[in-house]
Amino acid sequence: MESTKHIVLLGDGMADEPIKELGDKTPLQYAETPNMDKIAKGGTSGMVKTIPDGFEPGSDVANMSIMGYDPSKYYTGRAPIEAANMGIELQSSDIAFRMNLVTLGSNLGGRQKMVDYSAGYITTEESAKIVQFIQREFGNYEFSFYPGKSYRHIMVWKNGKDEIVTTPPHDILGSEIGMYLPHGDGAGRILKIIKDSQKVLPKHPVNEARISKGVNPANSLWLWGQGKKPTFPAFGELFVKGKKLNGAVISAVDLLQGLGVLMGLSVIEVEGATGWIDTNYAGKVDAALNILSTGADFVYLHVEAPDEAGHMGDTSLKVQAIEEFDKFIVGPILDGIKRFERYRILLLPDHHTPVGIRTHTSKPVPFSLFGKQILANNVEGFSEASCEKSGFLINNGHTLMKNLFG
Repeated sequence: MESTKHIVLLGDGMADEPIKELGDKTPLQYAETPNMDKIAKGGTSGMVKTIPDGFEPGSDVANMSIMGYDPSKYYTGRAPIEAANMGIELQSSDIAFRMNLVTLGSNLGGRQKMVDYSAGYITTEESAKIVQFIQREFGNYEFSFYPGKSYRHIMVWKNGKDEIVTTPPHDILGSEIGMYLPHGDGAGRILKIIKDSQKVLPKHPVNEARISKGVNPANSLWLWGQGKKPTFPAFGELFVKGKKLNGAVISAVDLLQGLGVLMGLSVIEVEGATGWIDTNYAGKVDAALNILSTGADFVYLHVEAPDEAGHMGDTSLKVQAIEEFDKFIVGPILDGIKRFERYRILLLPDHHTPVGIRTHTSKPVPFSLFGKQILANNVEGFSEASCEKSGFLINNGHTLMKNLFG
């Protein structure tokens, strides 16, 4: 008998708050989502708390929880997860930092503010030239700089300090950066790198070309999300009677891919997958169905675009991102997965990213389980309000995955 196929469809940051311009509906309620509604109506739906008490509401913690790992036991920081996907070997005393290329500007008083946490979604080709330059300028025995994708990169501090307080740049868009700069024991070393980068980056040829085109330059580094190398059990061992499961992660971002690497899952690179609304949706669907057809038990299919729209504070773009996720990911998966005799689908966001505040919150998120031997609990559709009305709440997010595997 064919094994049951399991797939997670995750629209990053889809959950939100009611918005006046949408008739006091959330983007999920307002968007046309017939395929997500079909899953919700035909399956078991509820709410799940993906961010444990005491943790910042980041995608790292939320996705770790959803994948079945208790952050209170396994979380050490965001950057070392991304470093794992980039093939960076961390020693036990190394501290990895997430390094954004950002755009800083000045307010009327001349104080610096965070204009753009992504430097205009700088391309990977452009950013690689900048990070290679930074390595030549600032790299030494202690500090090493590694190029990643788009605006997302890694710095490693040998024998560094990890008690420094740092802030995600997407949390402070439009704000003065002074009170959010690194502080605490050892922060002076990190702050110097940030300040020195502001002296050399504006004149870099990549930035001069970007300015001439009228797009945001990468005129500063921003260091945050630091931590030491984590150790994870293999995927499945925590929730399927100690059994390792054969599966894959499909995502455009190093964070999700890094989680896959650390959990022993395959990481599937899809050409044209960008982490933005222009991503290769069809390629992701094809990759998911193909890996399930060739023996995998599990696929985690992640789409970043709704979260990015939330960080931008763009309501219409977030509605568009949700509708495209429904039309180009959820719909084709529902059609394609019928080729398998037995299957189960878990649909959800990882966290809220309300456009009104442009950052993450810790509220429980809606989820729906759909497939073989899963009974409907009669919700109206896939939204925060509908799933909350079910009365089904999972307080420990890391226990959700074992419901998918039954």
